[in-house]
Amino acid sequence: MILLSIHNLSLPIEDPVLKFLLVLVIILAAPLLLNKIKVPHLLGLIIAGAIIGPNGFNVLSRDSSIVVTGTTGLLYIMFLAGLEIDMGDFKKNKWKSLTFGIYTFTVPFVLGYLGGYYLLHFSMLTSILFASLFSSHTLIAYPLISKLGIAKNKAVNITVGGTMITDILALLVLAVIVGMSQGDVGTEFWVKLSVSFVVFALIVLIVFPIIGRWFFKRVDDKISQYIFVLVMIYLAAMLAELAGVEAIIGAFFAGLALNRLIPHTSSLMNRVEFVGNAIFIPFFLISVGMLIDFKVFFKSWETLEVAGIMLVASIGGKYLSAVATQKTFRLTKEEGKLIFGLSSASAAATLASVMVGYNIILSETETGEPVRLLNEHVLNGSILLILISCTISSFISMASAQKIAESDNEDTVSGNTHEEENILLAINHEATVERMVNLGILIKAHSNTEDLFALNVINEDKNESSVKNAEKLLHQAADAAAAADVKLQALKRYDNDVINGVNNVIKEQKITDLIIGLEGEKGFSPSFVYNLYNGYLQNDDVNVLVYHAAQPLSTIKKYAVMIPENAHQEAGFFHALLRVWNIARNSGATVAFYAPENIIDILQKIIKKANIEAEFIIMSTWQDGERTAAQLKDDEALIILMAKRGMKSYIPRMRLIPELLNRNLNDNNYLLIFPFSEYDKNSPEIRSVGNHGDFVEIGNVIQKIFK
Repeated sequence: MILLSIHNLSLPIEDPVLKFLLVLVIILAAPLLLNKIKVPHLLGLIIAGAIIGPNGFNVLSRDSSIVVTGTTGLLYIMFLAGLEIDMGDFKKNKWKSLTFGIYTFTVPFVLGYLGGYYLLHFSMLTSILFASLFSSHTLIAYPLISKLGIAKNKAVNITVGGTMITDILALLVLAVIVGMSQGDVGTEFWVKLSVSFVVFALIVLIVFPIIGRWFFKRVDDKISQYIFVLVMIYLAAMLAELAGVEAIIGAFFAGLALNRLIPHTSSLMNRVEFVGNAIFIPFFLISVGMLIDFKVFFKSWETLEVAGIMLVASIGGKYLSAVATQKTFRLTKEEGKLIFGLSSASAAATLASVMVGYNIILSETETGEPVRLLNEHVLNGSILLILISCTISSFISMASAQKIAESDNEDTVSGNTHEEENILLAINHEATVERMVNLGILIKAHSNTEDLFALNVINEDKNESSVKNAEKLLHQAADAAAAADVKLQALKRYDNDVINGVNNVIKEQKITDLIIGLEGEKGFSPSFVYNLYNGYLQNDDVNVLVYHAAQPLSTIKKYAVMIPENAHQEAGFFHALLRVWNIARNSGATVAFYAPENIIDILQKIIKKANIEAEFIIMSTWQDGERTAAQLKDDEALIILMAKRGMKSYIPRMRLIPELLNRNLNDNNYLLIFPFSEYDKNSPEIRSVGNHGDFVEIGNVIQKIFK
């Protein structure tokens, strides 16, 4: 009785605590219950929304709180699609995306127009708007694809790029039809729409990255960074609406704009995905379900007829478009299914267009009934279309994505174990810890989350303060890695000599890469240079990376990579090169390789399938590279492949590099990579390939490791 007196349990529930609790229980229960029967939980959330919604048991009303949170979820889906797209692969596949966009817009549009005009006897204006409903689609299954780790697959990139094209075209048709129905389509209308859209696109794609880079350089607070991302999403959505297109286009453009500023392996990306997949996207799916009213299909045969034509035009059109894309670009059968699965769901843009058309009243009948641009049968049919299309999309996307993921795993170089890739961070200064962890995560080739180590050697008489400082640094490193969903093993070691302590851990843990951080403004000190050449570099089978971080990795636009003569003959060259490519692949930055002509030829042979943006500049002399390095801009970083004395690629002037960097690049990021001089006993694939020098085969190995 006390509970009843405190909470009004009449339906629909109005108490905010009970409402939010109920939604959270649904979000929690859907995956747990449906995964057992292999039903995508996305579908479960939509069905749950239909059951508890106003057209079901009326447990919850689709009020402003549900709409606002659901709208954020919809924007989030589009934002993530733009954010996670591989820009290098997108540029390579832009014509494929354009072709698919034309297919997936035209085929359903033609089918919809024929059905509306000849079968349902709609007017030409209504038939055009009716046809545009089936051209757009919502990437409702995208979170499933991303979770399976195939968001970079060619089919996914083609579909995401095509989504942008077809949604823009469909929403432009909506804008034009609305204008024509109101009688204000003329030269002024077209000029205004074109100019406003171009201005919107330029602001989001050019100004947003500038603002983002400035913000991330100056603000380290994690919460503020996440709120900034939300602000950018909604600001882009608002600008899109002001330009005369739907907010979802703005969210997608915001994702493209911030793509390079939020690395895929970063802690910020982890937070963006986590909050979206945990809260906002499920709210959107539940809000979509609340629109479903099963009762209307038992009241009128005309509604069923309209719904049937809509299903054929939409699902059939998307299937034909996917098949055409598969045949045109010779994709695999599963990739064709994945394209169909991703593009078959109609929700956001379709619902927006239907609601706009339904609310436009053209005239009134003699009895005073309004004559709408789209009647109630189309409105009700669109609800059934949303339910069935989302069901098909979820099942087919999940099935095809799992097969593609399994195929990728089979093609991957066997043995993603500690023996193949173990990265050690030798941490000693609090200011460098987080950025060293970020670099360690960025250069990782494997998905294994337990191949990152952090070490602090205690050599100051083992007093209590030094022990506490070591524990503090290691805890800070573990927290930074955990924020990116990576497990870091913290190692505390007592040794009278720091270098001996590090070298012993390298042997014990079978370390493949050692990262040493330089303090901000100090750069290279004489003692550090001495310890580097006479201590750390004595390990012949370990990559040694010396890192100077003046700004966050995400704000770097371009990396200049200097490669000396004969570097390709070194045992660790391709291992070091893999680290460079991982930096570019995971950060989205452009890489400019400065190397002798013969090495440029090798790079061009093996980089064709690596989805990074690369430039190749022939470096005639090492001095040319030094001059280039000294002229780097603020948002550019330097990577130099170095060599120890006695190695084939060693150049005496390499001894002057620390002085050059201290003098000219104190405000820039730079990374010195000393490749191992003996073949890594724990990487037999690379060792065997390196022996016979088949560069194409080496490229295949690296490409497999990329997966």
